[in-house]
Amino acid sequence: MGTELLKLEGIEKSFPGVKALDGVNLTVTAGRVMALMGENGAGKSTLMKVLTGIYKRDAGSMTYLGKKTEFKGPAQSQAAGISIIHQELNLLPELSIAENIFLGREKTGAFGNIQWNTMYREADELLQRLGVTRSSKTRLGDLGIGEQQMVEIAKALSFESRVIIMDEPTDALTDTETRALFTVINELRDAGYGVVYISHRLKEIFEICDDVTILRDGKFIAEMPVKDITEDRLIELMVGRKLEDQYPRIAVAKGNVSLETDNISAAGVNQVCLQVSEGEIVGIAGLMGAGRTELMKAIFGANPLTDGCINLNGKKITINTPKDALDAGIAFISEDRKADGLVLGLSVKENMTLSALRHFSHASGQLHHSKERDAVDEYIDTFNIKTPGRHQPVGNLSGGNQQKVAIAKGLMTRPKILILDEPTRGVDVGAKKEIYQLINTFKKEGMSIILVSSDMPEILGMSDRIIVMHEGCISGEFTAAEANQENIMACAVGKKR
Repeated sequence: MGTELLKLEGIEKSFPGVKALDGVNLTVTAGRVMALMGENGAGKSTLMKVLTGIYKRDAGSMTYLGKKTEFKGPAQSQAAGISIIHQELNLLPELSIAENIFLGREKTGAFGNIQWNTMYREADELLQRLGVTRSSKTRLGDLGIGEQQMVEIAKALSFESRVIIMDEPTDALTDTETRALFTVINELRDAGYGVVYISHRLKEIFEICDDVTILRDGKFIAEMPVKDITEDRLIELMVGRKLEDQYPRIAVAKGNVSLETDNISAAGVNQVCLQVSEGEIVGIAGLMGAGRTELMKAIFGANPLTDGCINLNGKKITINTPKDALDAGIAFISEDRKADGLVLGLSVKENMTLSALRHFSHASGQLHHSKERDAVDEYIDTFNIKTPGRHQPVGNLSGGNQQKVAIAKGLMTRPKILILDEPTRGVDVGAKKEIYQLINTFKKEGMSIILVSSDMPEILGMSDRIIVMHEGCISGEFTAAEANQENIMACAVGKKR
Protein backbone atom coordinates (compact mmCIF):
# COMPACT_ATOMS: atom_id res chain seq x y z
CA MET A 1 0.00 0.00 0.00
CA GLY A 2 1.27 3.47 -0.89
CA THR A 3 3.73 2.07 -3.47
CA GLU A 4 4.01 4.07 -6.68
CA LEU A 5 2.74 1.79 -9.46
CA LEU A 6 2.73 4.13 -12.44
CA LYS A 7 4.24 7.54 -13.12
CA LEU A 8 3.93 9.65 -16.27
CA GLU A 9 6.16 12.74 -16.43
CA GLY A 10 6.34 15.55 -18.98
CA ILE A 11 4.21 13.74 -21.57
CA GLU A 12 3.85 15.56 -24.89
CA LYS A 13 1.80 14.61 -27.93
CA SER A 14 1.02 16.65 -31.03
CA PHE A 15 -1.27 16.13 -34.00
CA PRO A 16 -1.44 18.26 -37.16
CA GLY A 17 -2.60 21.69 -36.06
CA VAL A 18 -2.92 20.93 -32.34
CA LYS A 19 -0.73 20.10 -29.34
CA ALA A 20 -2.93 17.68 -27.41
CA LEU A 21 -0.55 17.13 -24.46
CA ASP A 22 2.04 19.60 -23.25
CA GLY A 23 4.05 18.47 -20.22
CA VAL A 24 1.44 16.29 -18.50
CA ASN A 25 2.11 14.34 -15.29
CA LEU A 26 0.12 11.54 -13.67
CA THR A 27 0.89 9.35 -10.65
CA VAL A 28 -0.96 6.15 -9.73
CA THR A 29 -0.37 4.72 -6.25
CA ALA A 30 -1.28 1.30 -4.83
CA GLY A 31 -4.32 1.48 -2.57
CA ARG A 32 -5.45 4.91 -3.79
CA VAL A 33 -7.99 6.19 -6.33
CA MET A 34 -6.70 9.00 -8.55
CA ALA A 35 -9.31 11.22 -10.23
CA LEU A 36 -8.29 12.56 -13.65
CA MET A 37 -10.25 15.75 -14.28
CA GLY A 38 -10.48 18.28 -17.08
CA GLU A 39 -12.88 19.75 -19.61
CA ASN A 40 -13.69 17.88 -22.82
CA GLY A 41 -10.62 18.29 -25.02
CA ALA A 42 -8.31 18.81 -22.03
CA GLY A 43 -6.26 15.75 -23.05
CA LYS A 44 -7.54 13.01 -20.74
CA SER A 45 -8.37 10.51 -23.51
CA THR A 46 -5.17 11.28 -25.38
CA LEU A 47 -3.15 10.67 -22.21
CA MET A 48 -4.84 7.28 -21.73
CA LYS A 49 -4.06 6.36 -25.35
CA VAL A 50 -0.41 7.27 -24.82
CA LEU A 51 -0.37 5.22 -21.62
CA THR A 52 -1.81 2.11 -23.30
CA GLY A 53 0.33 2.37 -26.43
CA ILE A 54 -2.33 3.45 -28.92
CA TYR A 55 -0.36 6.68 -29.44
CA LYS A 56 3.43 7.03 -29.28
CA ARG A 57 4.42 9.95 -27.09
CA ASP A 58 6.57 12.75 -28.55
CA ALA A 59 8.37 13.45 -25.27
CA GLY A 60 8.30 12.56 -21.58
CA SER A 61 8.70 9.31 -19.68
CA MET A 62 6.59 6.50 -18.24
CA THR A 63 7.63 4.37 -15.28
CA TYR A 64 5.61 1.25 -14.47
CA LEU A 65 6.40 -0.97 -11.48
CA GLY A 66 9.73 0.80 -11.09
CA LYS A 67 10.90 0.40 -14.70
CA LYS A 68 10.94 2.84 -17.61
CA THR A 69 8.32 1.48 -20.02
CA GLU A 70 6.75 2.07 -23.41
CA PHE A 71 3.89 -0.14 -24.57
CA LYS A 72 3.47 -0.94 -28.25
CA GLY A 73 -0.28 -1.38 -28.03
CA PRO A 74 -3.28 -2.07 -25.76
CA ALA A 75 -2.69 -5.84 -25.75
CA GLN A 76 0.80 -5.34 -24.36
CA SER A 77 -0.29 -2.85 -21.68
CA GLN A 78 -3.16 -5.14 -20.68
CA ALA A 79 -0.86 -8.15 -20.46
CA ALA A 80 1.45 -6.07 -18.24
CA GLY A 81 -1.41 -5.42 -15.82
CA ILE A 82 -3.08 -2.18 -16.95
CA SER A 83 -6.81 -2.47 -17.75
CA ILE A 84 -8.96 0.33 -19.11
CA ILE A 85 -12.76 0.44 -19.00
CA HIS A 86 -13.71 2.68 -21.89
CA GLN A 87 -16.57 5.17 -21.90
CA GLU A 88 -17.77 3.59 -25.17
CA LEU A 89 -18.62 -0.09 -24.84
CA ASN A 90 -16.47 -2.66 -26.66
CA LEU A 91 -18.76 -5.67 -26.54
CA LEU A 92 -20.39 -8.09 -28.99
CA PRO A 93 -24.19 -8.19 -28.58
CA GLU A 94 -24.70 -11.61 -30.20
CA LEU A 95 -22.41 -13.41 -27.74
CA SER A 96 -23.22 -14.35 -24.15
CA ILE A 97 -22.02 -12.34 -21.17
CA ALA A 98 -19.40 -14.99 -20.36
CA GLU A 99 -18.16 -15.10 -23.96
CA ASN A 100 -17.73 -11.33 -23.92
CA ILE A 101 -15.83 -11.36 -20.63
CA PHE A 102 -13.39 -14.07 -21.75
CA LEU A 103 -13.25 -13.27 -25.47
CA GLY A 104 -9.84 -14.36 -26.78
CA ARG A 105 -9.00 -15.89 -23.37
CA GLU A 106 -11.52 -18.73 -23.29
CA LYS A 107 -11.02 -21.38 -20.62
CA THR A 108 -9.78 -24.49 -22.47
CA GLY A 109 -8.83 -28.04 -21.59
CA ALA A 110 -5.74 -30.05 -22.52
CA PHE A 111 -7.07 -30.68 -26.03
CA GLY A 112 -8.19 -27.12 -26.69
CA ASN A 113 -11.88 -27.70 -26.00
CA ILE A 114 -13.67 -24.84 -24.24
CA GLN A 115 -14.52 -25.58 -20.59
CA TRP A 116 -17.92 -23.89 -20.61
CA ASN A 117 -18.89 -24.71 -17.03
CA THR A 118 -15.67 -23.19 -15.68
CA MET A 119 -16.11 -20.08 -17.82
CA TYR A 120 -19.74 -19.61 -16.81
CA ARG A 121 -18.93 -20.15 -13.12
CA GLU A 122 -16.10 -17.58 -13.10
CA ALA A 123 -18.20 -15.09 -15.07
CA ASP A 124 -21.12 -15.53 -12.65
CA GLU A 125 -18.76 -14.87 -9.73
CA LEU A 126 -17.63 -11.60 -11.35
CA LEU A 127 -21.23 -10.54 -11.98
CA GLN A 128 -22.23 -11.33 -8.39
CA ARG A 129 -19.32 -9.24 -7.17
CA LEU A 130 -20.82 -6.30 -9.07
CA GLY A 131 -24.35 -7.01 -7.86
CA VAL A 132 -25.57 -8.11 -11.32
CA THR A 133 -28.24 -10.80 -11.05
CA ARG A 134 -28.14 -11.95 -14.69
CA SER A 135 -26.85 -15.38 -15.67
CA SER A 136 -23.57 -15.21 -17.58
CA LYS A 137 -25.24 -17.39 -20.24
CA THR A 138 -27.54 -14.47 -21.17
CA ARG A 139 -27.11 -12.96 -24.64
CA LEU A 140 -25.42 -9.60 -24.13
CA GLY A 141 -27.73 -7.83 -26.59
CA ASP A 142 -30.69 -8.57 -24.28
CA LEU A 143 -29.17 -6.31 -21.61
CA GLY A 144 -29.74 -2.60 -21.22
CA ILE A 145 -26.90 -0.09 -21.56
CA GLY A 146 -26.33 0.07 -17.80
CA GLU A 147 -26.03 -3.70 -17.45
CA GLN A 148 -23.73 -3.86 -20.48
CA GLN A 149 -21.47 -1.32 -18.77
CA MET A 150 -21.29 -3.58 -15.73
CA VAL A 151 -20.23 -6.44 -18.02
CA GLU A 152 -17.45 -4.21 -19.38
CA ILE A 153 -16.32 -3.62 -15.80
CA ALA A 154 -16.48 -7.36 -15.03
CA LYS A 155 -14.32 -7.98 -18.11
CA ALA A 156 -11.66 -5.57 -16.84
CA LEU A 157 -11.74 -7.18 -13.40
CA SER A 158 -11.17 -10.60 -14.96
CA PHE A 159 -7.60 -9.58 -15.84
CA GLU A 160 -5.06 -9.74 -13.03
CA SER A 161 -4.34 -6.04 -13.28
CA ARG A 162 -2.39 -3.76 -10.97
CA VAL A 163 -3.76 -0.52 -12.45
CA ILE A 164 -7.41 -0.14 -13.51
CA ILE A 165 -8.53 2.92 -15.46
CA MET A 166 -12.25 3.75 -15.43
CA ASP A 167 -13.37 6.26 -18.08
CA GLU A 168 -16.83 7.66 -17.18
CA PRO A 169 -17.85 4.28 -15.69
CA THR A 170 -21.15 5.46 -14.18
CA ASP A 171 -22.48 7.36 -17.21
CA ALA A 172 -25.06 4.68 -18.06
CA LEU A 173 -25.51 3.20 -14.58
CA THR A 174 -28.48 3.46 -12.23
CA ASP A 175 -27.95 4.63 -8.66
CA THR A 176 -28.03 1.01 -7.47
CA GLU A 177 -25.44 -0.05 -10.06
CA THR A 178 -23.29 2.95 -9.14
CA ARG A 179 -23.36 1.94 -5.46
CA ALA A 180 -22.30 -1.59 -6.45
CA LEU A 181 -19.44 -0.17 -8.52
CA PHE A 182 -18.27 2.01 -5.62
CA THR A 183 -18.26 -1.06 -3.38
CA VAL A 184 -15.99 -2.80 -5.90
CA ILE A 185 -13.70 0.24 -6.12
CA ASN A 186 -13.35 0.26 -2.35
CA GLU A 187 -12.48 -3.45 -2.46
CA LEU A 188 -9.87 -2.78 -5.15
CA ARG A 189 -8.38 0.03 -3.07
CA ASP A 190 -8.21 -2.19 0.02
CA ALA A 191 -6.54 -4.94 -2.04
CA GLY A 192 -3.77 -2.57 -3.15
CA TYR A 193 -4.86 -1.83 -6.72
CA GLY A 194 -4.22 1.57 -8.25
CA VAL A 195 -7.34 3.10 -9.81
CA VAL A 196 -7.58 6.04 -12.24
CA TYR A 197 -11.12 7.42 -12.17
CA ILE A 198 -12.22 9.74 -15.00
CA SER A 199 -15.60 11.41 -14.51
CA HIS A 200 -17.43 14.70 -15.02
CA ARG A 201 -19.64 14.02 -12.02
CA LEU A 202 -18.01 16.11 -9.32
CA LYS A 203 -20.00 14.52 -6.51
CA GLU A 204 -18.45 11.14 -7.34
CA ILE A 205 -14.92 12.55 -7.17
CA PHE A 206 -15.42 13.68 -3.58
CA GLU A 207 -17.14 10.42 -2.66
CA ILE A 208 -14.80 7.78 -4.08
CA CYS A 209 -11.41 9.37 -4.93
CA ASP A 210 -8.35 9.99 -2.74
CA ASP A 211 -6.38 12.29 -5.05
CA VAL A 212 -7.07 14.41 -8.11
CA THR A 213 -4.98 15.34 -11.17
CA ILE A 214 -6.31 18.30 -13.18
CA LEU A 215 -5.59 18.99 -16.86
CA ARG A 216 -6.56 22.06 -18.88
CA ASP A 217 -5.97 22.58 -22.62
CA GLY A 218 -3.48 19.71 -22.70
CA LYS A 219 -1.42 21.04 -19.78
CA PHE A 220 -0.87 19.69 -16.27
CA ILE A 221 -2.47 22.11 -13.80
CA ALA A 222 -2.35 20.45 -10.37
CA GLU A 223 -2.26 17.24 -8.36
CA MET A 224 -3.49 17.15 -4.77
CA PRO A 225 -5.46 15.13 -2.19
CA VAL A 226 -9.22 15.46 -2.70
CA LYS A 227 -9.62 16.46 0.97
CA ASP A 228 -7.58 19.60 0.27
CA ILE A 229 -9.84 21.01 -2.48
CA THR A 230 -13.41 22.32 -2.68
CA GLU A 231 -15.82 21.76 -5.55
CA ASP A 232 -15.72 25.45 -6.55
CA ARG A 233 -11.91 25.43 -6.57
CA LEU A 234 -11.84 22.23 -8.61
CA ILE A 235 -14.16 23.77 -11.22
CA GLU A 236 -12.03 26.92 -11.32
CA LEU A 237 -8.85 24.92 -11.95
CA MET A 238 -10.56 22.86 -14.67
CA VAL A 239 -12.04 25.74 -16.67
CA GLY A 240 -9.53 28.48 -15.81
CA ARG A 241 -12.18 30.80 -14.41
CA LYS A 242 -14.86 30.94 -11.75
CA LEU A 243 -18.13 29.40 -12.89
CA GLU A 244 -21.13 31.08 -11.33
CA ASP A 245 -24.61 29.54 -11.23
CA GLN A 246 -24.20 26.09 -12.78
CA TYR A 247 -27.92 25.86 -13.70
CA PRO A 248 -28.89 29.26 -15.14
CA ARG A 249 -32.67 28.84 -15.57
CA ILE A 250 -34.37 31.95 -16.93
CA ALA A 251 -37.99 33.02 -16.65
CA VAL A 252 -39.84 33.24 -19.98
CA ALA A 253 -43.55 33.82 -20.49
CA LYS A 254 -45.10 30.62 -21.84
CA GLY A 255 -46.79 30.78 -25.22
CA ASN A 256 -49.39 28.49 -26.74
CA VAL A 257 -49.33 24.71 -26.31
CA SER A 258 -47.18 23.51 -29.20
CA LEU A 259 -47.00 19.75 -28.63
CA GLU A 260 -49.60 17.50 -27.05
CA THR A 261 -49.68 13.71 -26.80
CA ASP A 262 -53.18 12.30 -26.34
CA ASN A 263 -53.03 8.95 -24.50
CA ILE A 264 -50.25 7.60 -26.70
CA SER A 265 -48.96 4.06 -26.30
CA ALA A 266 -45.99 2.34 -27.91
CA ALA A 267 -43.35 -0.20 -26.92
CA GLY A 268 -42.42 0.77 -23.34
CA VAL A 269 -45.04 3.57 -23.24
CA ASN A 270 -48.56 3.29 -21.79
CA GLN A 271 -51.31 5.91 -22.23
CA VAL A 272 -49.16 9.02 -21.84
CA CYS A 273 -50.63 12.53 -21.98
CA LEU A 274 -48.00 15.26 -22.22
CA GLN A 275 -48.15 18.96 -23.08
CA VAL A 276 -45.31 21.34 -23.92
CA SER A 277 -45.74 25.07 -24.56
CA GLU A 278 -43.72 27.60 -26.50
CA GLY A 279 -40.84 28.97 -24.41
CA GLU A 280 -41.09 26.13 -21.88
CA ILE A 281 -38.59 23.50 -20.72
CA VAL A 282 -40.31 20.30 -19.58
CA GLY A 283 -38.01 17.93 -17.71
CA ILE A 284 -38.61 14.17 -17.90
CA ALA A 285 -37.32 12.28 -14.86
CA GLY A 286 -37.41 8.62 -13.88
CA LEU A 287 -35.24 5.59 -13.29
CA MET A 288 -33.53 3.69 -16.08
CA GLY A 289 -36.12 1.59 -17.91
CA ALA A 290 -39.00 3.90 -16.92
CA GLY A 291 -39.84 4.54 -20.58
CA ARG A 292 -38.45 8.06 -20.97
CA THR A 293 -36.43 7.39 -24.12
CA GLU A 294 -39.18 5.15 -25.53
CA LEU A 295 -41.64 8.05 -25.14
CA MET A 296 -39.31 10.47 -26.91
CA LYS A 297 -38.77 8.01 -29.77
CA ALA A 298 -42.54 7.54 -30.05
CA ILE A 299 -42.98 11.31 -30.47
CA PHE A 300 -40.16 11.32 -33.04
CA GLY A 301 -41.54 8.44 -35.10
CA ALA A 302 -38.83 5.94 -34.18
CA ASN A 303 -41.08 3.89 -31.87
CA PRO A 304 -44.41 3.24 -33.66
CA LEU A 305 -47.59 4.27 -31.85
CA THR A 306 -50.08 1.52 -31.00
CA ASP A 307 -52.69 3.89 -29.61
CA GLY A 308 -53.41 7.59 -29.17
CA CYS A 309 -52.36 10.55 -31.28
CA ILE A 310 -49.99 13.52 -31.38
CA ASN A 311 -51.15 17.11 -31.84
CA LEU A 312 -48.92 19.92 -33.05
CA ASN A 313 -50.22 23.48 -32.56
CA GLY A 314 -53.70 22.10 -31.95
CA LYS A 315 -53.84 19.91 -35.05
CA LYS A 316 -53.53 16.14 -35.18
CA ILE A 317 -50.46 15.04 -37.13
CA THR A 318 -49.28 11.66 -38.37
CA ILE A 319 -45.67 10.76 -37.51
CA ASN A 320 -44.67 7.34 -38.82
CA THR A 321 -40.95 8.01 -39.35
CA PRO A 322 -38.25 10.40 -38.07
CA LYS A 323 -38.48 12.20 -41.42
CA ASP A 324 -42.14 12.97 -40.69
CA ALA A 325 -41.09 14.43 -37.34
CA LEU A 326 -38.30 16.54 -38.86
CA ASP A 327 -40.69 17.84 -41.54
CA ALA A 328 -43.14 18.77 -38.76
CA GLY A 329 -40.43 20.69 -36.89
CA ILE A 330 -39.49 18.14 -34.21
CA ALA A 331 -35.78 17.40 -33.58
CA PHE A 332 -34.55 14.60 -31.33
CA ILE A 333 -31.03 14.48 -29.84
CA SER A 334 -30.43 10.86 -28.80
CA GLU A 335 -28.79 9.77 -25.56
CA ASP A 336 -26.58 7.45 -27.65
CA ARG A 337 -24.83 9.90 -29.97
CA LYS A 338 -22.58 7.28 -31.55
CA ALA A 339 -25.34 4.79 -32.41
CA ASP A 340 -28.20 7.15 -33.24
CA GLY A 341 -26.84 10.67 -33.58
CA LEU A 342 -23.58 10.81 -35.52
CA VAL A 343 -21.75 9.15 -38.40
CA LEU A 344 -18.26 8.96 -36.92
CA GLY A 345 -16.45 8.61 -40.23
CA LEU A 346 -17.97 11.79 -41.65
CA SER A 347 -16.70 15.29 -40.95
CA VAL A 348 -18.05 17.81 -38.46
CA LYS A 349 -19.66 19.69 -41.36
CA GLU A 350 -21.25 16.62 -42.93
CA ASN A 351 -22.70 15.50 -39.60
CA MET A 352 -24.09 18.92 -38.71
CA THR A 353 -25.96 19.42 -41.98
CA LEU A 354 -26.95 15.79 -42.66
CA SER A 355 -30.59 16.23 -41.57
CA ALA A 356 -30.94 19.79 -42.88
CA LEU A 357 -29.57 19.66 -46.44
CA ARG A 358 -32.87 21.00 -47.79
CA HIS A 359 -32.11 24.31 -46.07
CA PHE A 360 -28.86 24.60 -48.04
CA SER A 361 -30.16 23.55 -51.44
CA HIS A 362 -30.95 25.56 -54.57
CA ALA A 363 -34.28 25.05 -56.32
CA SER A 364 -32.42 22.77 -58.72
CA GLY A 365 -31.43 20.52 -55.82
CA GLN A 366 -27.75 21.50 -55.84
CA LEU A 367 -26.12 22.34 -52.53
CA HIS A 368 -25.33 25.96 -51.70
CA HIS A 369 -21.86 25.10 -50.35
CA SER A 370 -20.83 28.55 -49.08
CA LYS A 371 -24.11 28.91 -47.17
CA GLU A 372 -23.56 25.45 -45.65
CA ARG A 373 -19.97 26.28 -44.63
CA ASP A 374 -21.00 29.59 -43.07
CA ALA A 375 -23.73 27.94 -41.00
CA VAL A 376 -21.36 25.20 -39.76
CA ASP A 377 -18.65 27.71 -38.85
CA GLU A 378 -21.21 29.76 -36.93
CA TYR A 379 -22.26 26.72 -34.88
CA ILE A 380 -18.64 25.72 -34.25
CA ASP A 381 -18.03 29.21 -32.89
CA THR A 382 -21.32 29.48 -30.96
CA PHE A 383 -20.92 26.05 -29.36
CA ASN A 384 -17.19 26.54 -28.78
CA ILE A 385 -16.51 23.15 -30.44
CA LYS A 386 -12.85 22.24 -30.12
CA THR A 387 -11.89 20.98 -33.57
CA PRO A 388 -9.05 21.78 -36.00
CA GLY A 389 -11.74 22.62 -38.57
CA ARG A 390 -15.10 21.74 -40.07
CA HIS A 391 -13.55 18.93 -42.15
CA GLN A 392 -12.23 17.03 -39.11
CA PRO A 393 -13.83 13.54 -38.79
CA VAL A 394 -16.26 13.80 -35.89
CA GLY A 395 -14.96 10.49 -34.51
CA ASN A 396 -11.66 12.23 -33.71
CA LEU A 397 -13.32 14.74 -31.34
CA SER A 398 -13.68 14.28 -27.59
CA GLY A 399 -17.01 12.97 -26.30
CA GLY A 400 -18.23 16.37 -25.16
CA ASN A 401 -17.43 18.00 -28.48
CA GLN A 402 -19.18 15.15 -30.30
CA GLN A 403 -22.23 15.89 -28.15
CA LYS A 404 -22.14 19.54 -29.18
CA VAL A 405 -22.05 18.49 -32.85
CA ALA A 406 -25.04 16.18 -32.25
CA ILE A 407 -27.03 19.05 -30.71
CA ALA A 408 -26.01 21.40 -33.53
CA LYS A 409 -27.18 18.77 -36.04
CA GLY A 410 -30.64 18.84 -34.48
CA LEU A 411 -30.75 22.64 -34.43
CA MET A 412 -29.73 22.85 -38.10
CA THR A 413 -33.21 21.53 -38.95
CA ARG A 414 -34.69 24.70 -37.38
CA PRO A 415 -37.08 22.84 -35.08
CA LYS A 416 -40.08 24.18 -33.19
CA ILE A 417 -39.84 21.28 -30.72
CA LEU A 418 -36.41 20.21 -29.42
CA ILE A 419 -36.11 16.89 -27.57
CA LEU A 420 -32.84 16.50 -25.64
CA ASP A 421 -32.23 13.00 -24.25
CA GLU A 422 -29.34 13.11 -21.73
CA PRO A 423 -27.76 16.13 -23.51
CA THR A 424 -24.90 16.58 -21.03
CA ARG A 425 -23.94 12.92 -20.47
CA GLY A 426 -20.15 12.72 -20.62
CA VAL A 427 -19.84 16.51 -20.89
CA ASP A 428 -17.59 18.55 -18.60
CA VAL A 429 -18.89 21.20 -16.24
CA GLY A 430 -17.77 24.11 -18.43
CA ALA A 431 -19.37 22.67 -21.57
CA LYS A 432 -22.54 21.92 -19.61
CA LYS A 433 -22.87 25.60 -18.77
CA GLU A 434 -22.45 26.48 -22.47
CA ILE A 435 -25.18 23.98 -23.42
CA TYR A 436 -27.53 25.35 -20.75
CA GLN A 437 -26.99 28.89 -21.99
CA LEU A 438 -27.79 27.77 -25.55
CA ILE A 439 -30.95 26.05 -24.29
CA ASN A 440 -31.94 29.34 -22.64
CA THR A 441 -31.37 31.16 -25.94
CA PHE A 442 -33.74 28.77 -27.72
CA LYS A 443 -36.24 29.11 -24.89
CA LYS A 444 -36.27 32.90 -25.23
CA GLU A 445 -36.92 32.48 -28.96
CA GLY A 446 -40.08 30.51 -28.15
CA MET A 447 -38.83 27.00 -28.82
CA SER A 448 -40.48 24.17 -26.90
CA ILE A 449 -37.89 21.99 -25.17
CA ILE A 450 -38.18 18.53 -23.62
CA LEU A 451 -35.21 17.66 -21.40
CA VAL A 452 -34.71 14.00 -20.46
CA SER A 453 -32.02 13.58 -17.83
CA SER A 454 -30.84 11.20 -15.12
CA ASP A 455 -28.94 14.10 -13.53
CA MET A 456 -31.27 15.25 -10.74
CA PRO A 457 -29.65 18.69 -10.19
CA GLU A 458 -29.91 19.30 -13.96
CA ILE A 459 -33.62 18.42 -14.05
CA LEU A 460 -34.32 20.54 -10.97
CA GLY A 461 -32.08 23.40 -12.10
CA MET A 462 -33.26 23.82 -15.71
CA SER A 463 -36.89 22.66 -15.93
CA ASP A 464 -39.99 24.87 -15.70
CA ARG A 465 -42.11 21.78 -15.15
CA ILE A 466 -41.09 18.19 -14.35
CA ILE A 467 -42.83 14.99 -15.48
CA VAL A 468 -41.84 11.77 -13.69
CA MET A 469 -42.21 8.36 -15.37
CA HIS A 470 -42.48 4.87 -13.90
CA GLU A 471 -42.93 1.67 -15.92
CA GLY A 472 -44.00 3.49 -19.08
CA CYS A 473 -46.57 5.75 -17.37
CA ILE A 474 -46.54 9.25 -15.92
CA SER A 475 -46.47 8.90 -12.14
CA GLY A 476 -46.11 12.56 -11.17
CA GLU A 477 -45.94 16.15 -12.35
CA PHE A 478 -44.43 19.15 -10.54
CA THR A 479 -43.83 22.81 -11.17
CA ALA A 480 -40.29 24.07 -10.62
CA ALA A 481 -41.37 25.52 -7.27
CA GLU A 482 -42.94 22.26 -6.09
CA ALA A 483 -40.19 19.90 -7.21
CA ASN A 484 -37.46 18.50 -5.00
CA GLN A 485 -35.33 15.37 -5.07
CA GLU A 486 -37.47 13.53 -2.53
CA ASN A 487 -40.84 13.85 -4.25
CA ILE A 488 -39.35 13.16 -7.70
CA MET A 489 -37.70 9.96 -6.43
CA ALA A 490 -40.92 8.89 -4.70
CA CYS A 491 -42.77 9.09 -8.04
CA ALA A 492 -39.84 7.47 -9.87
CA VAL A 493 -40.22 4.31 -7.76
CA GLY A 494 -43.98 4.13 -8.32
CA LYS A 495 -45.74 6.44 -5.86
CA LYS A 496 -48.49 8.34 -7.73
CA ARG A 497 -49.04 12.08 -7.56
